[in-house]
Amino acid sequence: MITLDDIRNGRRTIHGLVHRTPLMRATAIGERANVELFLKCENLQKTGSFKPRGQINNIAHLRDAEKARGIITVSAGNAAQGCAFAARMVGAKCVVVMPEDAPQAKVEATRGYGAQVVQHGTHTTMASMFDKLAELQREHGYTLSHPFNDHHVIAGQASIGVEILEDVPDVDAVFVPIGGGGLIAGIASAIKLISPRVKVIGVESVTGPAMQESIKAGQVVRVAREYSIADGIGAPFVGDLTLEIAKQYVDEYVSVSDAEIIDALKWLLQRAKLLVEGAGAASVAGLLSGRAHIANGPRVVCVLSGGNMDLKRVSEFIAQ
Repeated sequence: MITLDDIRNGRRTIHGLVHRTPLMRATAIGERANVELFLKCENLQKTGSFKPRGQINNIAHLRDAEKARGIITVSAGNAAQGCAFAARMVGAKCVVVMPEDAPQAKVEATRGYGAQVVQHGTHTTMASMFDKLAELQREHGYTLSHPFNDHHVIAGQASIGVEILEDVPDVDAVFVPIGGGGLIAGIASAIKLISPRVKVIGVESVTGPAMQESIKAGQVVRVAREYSIADGIGAPFVGDLTLEIAKQYVDEYVSVSDAEIIDALKWLLQRAKLLVEGAGAASVAGLLSGRAHIANGPRVVCVLSGGNMDLKRVSEFIAQ
């Protein structure tokens, strides 16, 4: 499990290398859900998502020899950019396995941070991407910086939970998107270790709620995913570390559809003037669904995990 010392050390490691992102009030959206709502804007983080927090902390803990071999990860886009960004800071080669149907904007941004991109598989066959990563590791000896299932990655991302509690100390509930589980594992660890009364609610896509399926099974389960606009929460499985932390610290789960995510995306754009990607809007979709068990009128934070939206698709979503 992640300790408070892990979280404090991770926060010191990434201090000054990432933004302390704003936590903004969203009155109109909150009124729709009968809550006092705040948005934790990781869409405004460096690289456009929360991922650099964990990747910088993890890569900082690698030995020089591990960095010299080159760093590899697998990602639909946001961890790709976060890892490339962190690797560039230490002058390490970075290789990223991305799906062939990844948004071109995410592929170009990853290359822009200096990474070599290997495209393999699709969003609906993401498990094969991890197989490709393993093949490249065996062939070249690259050092893995896991996109979510790593102690230092989780500790780095826990800094978001600390910032939430510092900015809204009387928060009652926090909604967090779930892909592989690294984000919610970090945030939930920080919140429950510092203020255990706060409710942590995980939000997954109905196209493959890997965390919920794994909790039911009592072990990590691979899910067969259908297409979703929320590619950022499209991991085919959660990690064994993230599963154990979620079992201890996450209070409740909500699954949301693409239609609900698009509705939340529109509300964020129209009322909060924030452009987020599908995964980033999932937390608000979970709140607006009304399926979470929270009392009327609480103080709620929704984590906007990323804003790397393909601009060509914005008008398509708005028109729906």
